Amino acid sequence: MKFGSPAITFVYHLGAHCTDENTLIRSLMKNGNDLNKNKIIVPRPRRYRRLLGDVMNKYRGDPMPEDEQKRLFEMILMGYPAERVIVGDENYLCWPQKIFDAGQFYSTVPFRSTWVRYLFPENPCEFFLAIRNPATFVPAVFAASKADDFESFMSGADPLQLRWARVIQDLQDNNPGCAITVWCNEDTPLVWPTILRELSDADDDLPLDGELDVLRGIMTEDGFERMQTYLATHAPPSEIQRRRVFAAFLDKFAIEEALEEDIDLPGWTPELVDRITANYEDDVYQIERMSGVNFIAT
Repeated sequence: MKFGSPAITFVYHLGAHCTDENTLIRSLMKNGNDLNKNKIIVPRPRRYRRLLGDVMNKYRGDPMPEDEQKRLFEMILMGYPAERVIVGDENYLCWPQKIFDAGQFYSTVPFRSTWVRYLFPENPCEFFLAIRNPATFVPAVFAASKADDFESFMSGADPLQLRWARVIQDLQDNNPGCAITVWCNEDTPLVWPTILRELSDADDDLPLDGELDVLRGIMTEDGFERMQTYLATHAPPSEIQRRRVFAAFLDKFAIEEALEEDIDLPGWTPELVDRITANYEDDVYQIERMSGVNFIAT
């Protein structure tokens, strides 16, 4: 059954793992009242995460009875009028320990993404996904998985062959008609306001709190306050100019420890890390040019 008239769009932030730590949903929730007035709903994660996970595992993409769809809808919306509903969970596609299942990179995407999409099959659906350099992504998700043995965790996957373009292509191929927005985790501090705006689809004249949340966490307190003062007295005329301001202050006031990423994995030499990074740059170049993908670039 279709919900809403016009049909409500369901927006799913898929992660990826170790790129967000729930900051995106928390930042949007700061604007809850204003977004609600515009029929943009960002439910509290505790209201839906376990619920959606249970339903996904129960129906596994098969048609859900209409009464079950209606019950799920009502539990998420709780009576709020809506045109856009935003939910997120980095484990929609798999748990960290399954990222390299059978030696493949996110091999669960073709079927797990359809489990998500068919929660409300007759409504429009959008996917949002951050990607990350495998040179830092692999150590981060290995730590998140709490696995004891790195070789077993990788299941034979070759770090030089990890490609996000294939993951995104799988997402497209198995969910035709669903809009997909992608950005690089490395660019997140600079493009954060754009990500919030794209995810919420809020009108440009609606101010959004939380646009500086990421920068706040990686800059010195003094530097952050100086940047806020500068932005208040020298309002950038465009998004490009605002990103340049972000970059300038970040270059001068970044907390080095917040930006440093230790890579300590068995057999991973500096030369290997450089090759993985070069492959990632080629991967990003390809993704930027993928038809049907909205890529948020700096």
